[in-house]
Amino acid sequence: MPDIILATLNARHIHSSLALRYLLANMGDLRDRTELREYTLESRPNDIAEQLLLGSPRIIGLGIYLWNCEQSTRLAALIKTVSPETVLVLGGPEVSHEWEAQPIVRLADYLITGPADLTFAELCRSILLGDQPQQRVIHALPPPLHALASPYPFYSDQDIAHRLLYVEASRGCPFRCEFCLSALDRSARPFDLEPFFKDMELLLQRGASHFKFVDRTFNLKLGQSLAILDFFLARMQPGLFLHFEVIPDRLPTALKSRLRQFPEGALQLEVGVQTFNPEVAERISRKQDISLTRQNLRWLRSETRAHIHADLIIGLPGEGVESFAAGFDQLVALRPQEIQVGVLKRLRGTPIARHSAAFGMRYNPNPPYDILSTDRIDFALMQRLNRFARYWDLIGNSGRFPHTLPLLLGEQPFQRFMQLSDWLFASTGQVHRFALTRLFDLVCQGCVSQLGVERERVVDCLGRDFQRCAVKGLPASLQGSIAAGKPGSAARDSRTARQQRYTV
Repeated sequence: MPDIILATLNARHIHSSLALRYLLANMGDLRDRTELREYTLESRPNDIAEQLLLGSPRIIGLGIYLWNCEQSTRLAALIKTVSPETVLVLGGPEVSHEWEAQPIVRLADYLITGPADLTFAELCRSILLGDQPQQRVIHALPPPLHALASPYPFYSDQDIAHRLLYVEASRGCPFRCEFCLSALDRSARPFDLEPFFKDMELLLQRGASHFKFVDRTFNLKLGQSLAILDFFLARMQPGLFLHFEVIPDRLPTALKSRLRQFPEGALQLEVGVQTFNPEVAERISRKQDISLTRQNLRWLRSETRAHIHADLIIGLPGEGVESFAAGFDQLVALRPQEIQVGVLKRLRGTPIARHSAAFGMRYNPNPPYDILSTDRIDFALMQRLNRFARYWDLIGNSGRFPHTLPLLLGEQPFQRFMQLSDWLFASTGQVHRFALTRLFDLVCQGCVSQLGVERERVVDCLGRDFQRCAVKGLPASLQGSIAAGKPGSAARDSRTARQQRYTV
């Protein structure tokens, strides 16, 4: 039985924790006495506590994030109630800032703020030697990247077969966008590429095919970006999939030439637009050439086969619904495959808090700390926008409605989709758990009754879309329009798993 357990609650089973693997890799002489355990939000805290405490470990380290803080707090309370002698150590971004009043911190024996790659092992070594530090809160400094042992050997064969593999070629970010924790970084620091490529080669040899780079600014340093793309291009094979977050206004010619070479389905680029309003961008310290961003998005869609995931944020200081709507319409016209409509969150420690008084910004006091209202958007309207974002994810981003979506959006995408969104909620009272056939029926009914589209045109487009879904049966609205029980192959994009769900 291990003396030390590293644990966290991932949002979904397909996710894996790169942070825990860094901690495990850097345990040194304690590595053989340490185990890694990952759970999901679907797991019951009582069951997790039972499994963690089996074998009476001396130390449990919990990774705390925005998505798991509330459930982790219940778990921590159970651990300390059942086994008060177990030393509980917390770390992670959610408890690295503004931690003083957090209930979970009061439950823990120790808190490590900041990057704990090396500090956690040092703390465990002291505890096991009986020399427990008196200081409960330990502030870790960024470690030299060359001093870190590689986390990648600690991806198991099961991880490689069934989960996303998170990797990083750099840490930090030189930009100061105030809604992001990376605004607290002073710079971006690259890893040495030679050992990194050795690690990637070993993962590929073990059968890894999905690599999600967590670098905040993948295309910040051209030489490193080109070397990474060249590495994977030289090893391109069916099924290889890469995800990068890119700066939208920085695509030099050499980088464009590499992006052109990736085949369909191999590359996903996350493009953080966030806002097209230059005054709002300047207010939140976001340096972005908006005209060049538009130009580059057009180029990516016309000249590459990359899947483009573009982000917009609702509720930024000084941005009302009219400005957001204009930005949404502009982004729809640029045709990224996904538009992630996010609602602003006041992450602990981020500078966005400085605008709260001036712009009447009120946030949810509980995770995920989402914006509830501003001086431009009242609570009722913000609720409507939240539903807009959820329905857009179900319909606009799912990949299920490629023929129907242009018909639905017309020449006024935001206005028309908001109208559909309001009607969907008024009709169903729900934003989750739609059977797929019911969702098709609702889209049909909404297009006809709310948006004035001719029923024949809607049914024709929906019929073609439904034939792409690997689902038996037919929506009522399509009865007689396509042959029952003969669905076509499921649409393929970066959300394949999500597209094949019967309930969404």
